[in-house]
Parts: sequence; structure tokens; C-alpha cells
Amino acid sequence: MIPPRNYPPRRPKVRENVNEAIRVREVRAVFPDGSVEIMPTLAAVRKAQEMGLDLILIAPTAEPPVAKAMDYGQWQYENKKKQHEAKKKQHIIQVKELKFRPNTDDHDYEFKKNHAIRFLGEGNRVKAVVQFRGREIAHVDIGKKLLLRFAQDLATHGLVEGQPRLEGRNAHVLISPIKAGSVKEKPKESGPAT
Repeated sequence: MIPPRNYPPRRPKVRENVNEAIRVREVRAVFPDGSVEIMPTLAAVRKAQEMGLDLILIAPTAEPPVAKAMDYGQWQYENKKKQHEAKKKQHIIQVKELKFRPNTDDHDYEFKKNHAIRFLGEGNRVKAVVQFRGREIAHVDIGKKLLLRFAQDLATHGLVEGQPRLEGRNAHVLISPIKAGSVKEKPKESGPAT
């Protein structure tokens, strides 16, 4: 039989800024009935526990710090829900890469251009790359012309970041989506004055 390992006993998890863990002398205590009092921390904790609630430090930098009497589990749940909502509204911009060859056919070019338009519409950046293999590297000018044509075709959907650059056996160009507010609207033509 294997003897049990001697692990140290688990310490109970200390909840920061709740009840006795609040380390300030006095707080501005807010209670569910709407009353607000400046009182010693221990008295506020006692009063909250008499109501069956926890005292949670809401604004530790205020003078004096603000503490609210409420259920700790409910407070945690509401905080997680707020964080989840904030995360849902975020949009992470990704760089989508489209690969070409110097002799890419017109149909393939149009197909990839449509993908790029969709990516830019979703708010992502597009990186168009022309790969040169073998002796194709002798015709870098064809690849750069292809990238310039691609950038020109997408001018209405995105902004080109610099000229096509050659790195090793690849030439590439980056295109960023046009922001909604950065496009200048044409002034509306007014009809005859009435």
C-alpha cells in the first residue's frame, strides 16, 4: 500500500475587498434600502451581516472608500456578465492572407479579389502575397504589377499601406479596411428652392 502524500492543508480562499478583508478604517456604506452612511468598517460589516448580506468594497480609491451591502455571489455573477458583454462587442482585427503566383489566371484573380472584398467588409486586413518559385524570381516586375492591380481594384474597399515590397521569394502588400467615418460623403444636390 502506498502511503498518502503529505500535502499542506488547503488554505481557505480569501475574498479580497469583502467583509473582514476590507483594510480601511472607515467606509461610505451603501445599503439596499438606499441609506448611505460613513461609518467604521467593522460596524458596516456587522450591519450588512445582520441583513444577511456581504459588505463589498466597490470604489477603493474614493475618499472615504465606498462599500456596498449586497450578496457576494450575485455581485460576482453581475461582474462576469458585464465582462462577457464587453468582450462580445470587441472585434479583433485579423490579417487574412491571399496567395498569388506571377501567372495567376483571371478567374482565380477575380475569385481571390471577391474574397478580399468580403474580408475588408468584415473589418479585417488583407495581405496579398505573390510567391515566386524557381526561375519566376527573374520576373519580379510581373508580380509587382499584379499586386498594384489588386490594390487598385480594392481602392474603393480598403486603403493600401505602402508599395508592394519584396522579401525573399515573396512580394506582398497590406490593405486595411476603410473606416465607416473616414469616407467622405458627396454633398447632396438640392433641388429648386421653394
